Amino acid sequence: MLAPYAASDDNSRGRRHAEPAPGDRTEHQRDRDRIIHCGAFRRLEYKTQVFVNHEGDMFRTRLTHSLEVAQICRSLARSLELNEDLAEAISLAHDLGHTPFGHAGQDALNACMADYGGFEHNVQSLRIVDSLEQRYPGFPGINLSFETREGILKHCTAQIAAKLGDVGERFLTGGQPTLEAQLTNLTDEIAYNSHDLDDGLRAGMLSFEQLADESTFFKTHHDAVRREFAELPGRVGQHEIIRRIIKAQIADLRQTSAMRLAAAGVRSLDEVRCSAGPLIAFGDAMRADNDTLKAILNRRVYQHFRVRRMSSRARRVVTDLFGAFLDDPLLLPPDALVRVEQREQGHGRRGRARAVADYVAGMTDRYALAQHAALFGSVPD
Repeated sequence: MLAPYAASDDNSRGRRHAEPAPGDRTEHQRDRDRIIHCGAFRRLEYKTQVFVNHEGDMFRTRLTHSLEVAQICRSLARSLELNEDLAEAISLAHDLGHTPFGHAGQDALNACMADYGGFEHNVQSLRIVDSLEQRYPGFPGINLSFETREGILKHCTAQIAAKLGDVGERFLTGGQPTLEAQLTNLTDEIAYNSHDLDDGLRAGMLSFEQLADESTFFKTHHDAVRREFAELPGRVGQHEIIRRIIKAQIADLRQTSAMRLAAAGVRSLDEVRCSAGPLIAFGDAMRADNDTLKAILNRRVYQHFRVRRMSSRARRVVTDLFGAFLDDPLLLPPDALVRVEQREQGHGRRGRARAVADYVAGMTDRYALAQHAALFGSVPD
């Protein structure tokens, strides 16, 4: 049972290329299945979340992060009577456009593309599903529904939005996306805040004492676990604290969103789109708690010397590869060279740069390191 304001097959804006109905699946189940089977999704297994994949087998990758977002989002969508298939599809696709080496790789590629339109991973995710994946004879990309494509594009500039047609319209008019897209945005935050805490503790960059001293939210759950399980082993205790933090965030998001939906009185997806602001939200106290966790993670994990060294190395690898392939496309493998030549024929050097960026962005961490070593030798740690 879906709420009247949920997205559904009945109110979908359809696909860019018309196709027969999916038969025994919903339209958004079809989207989910296509995302799971695409090459860009499989490559997320070897793309950095915070720690480079080869640093440890237990750290999150972009793939495990996407799966964790989908699990949280689907559960919340069901409890709010939203379209859980759409929520799952957006969750699984939202990071498809990430470069190797996480945000450090994205920043480096954006700098490389400064004279050619820039690079942003949300827009790149849309490029992947709209054109870069080549799996079907009748159309480029994987031809996802409008609602999934809209949810993938969490933010973009007005200049870029103007070039994206219907899916970019809301960034120009101030409209809102589906509730499922709004939900994915915040469950992404739940996943990366909580699980980066977990990975930061595992890596020794954070301690229980630091977190309890700097976050009342963390201290509340830490102390409750210690009172209830005095002899609990450290690793199990850590998992229990993180589990309770996630549970508290989910409960707050569910309750606050239900209250906002009731107060707004929306009765259709069109009314959701015309709302003055998002209807899916945390309460004020939980928003403040999450912002505190973000600040701690930024200071103690993302700015940790080990992460900064990895980021510095990543920027060198991405910058070197982009520069080499842009200057001499004949260094590219044959299939990538064909795409570069095709883009250059239609769009000149700007097209060449975009195709090179597509190729570099699609690399996994280890493939980028191997390609860099083949061209330049290894990059010192």
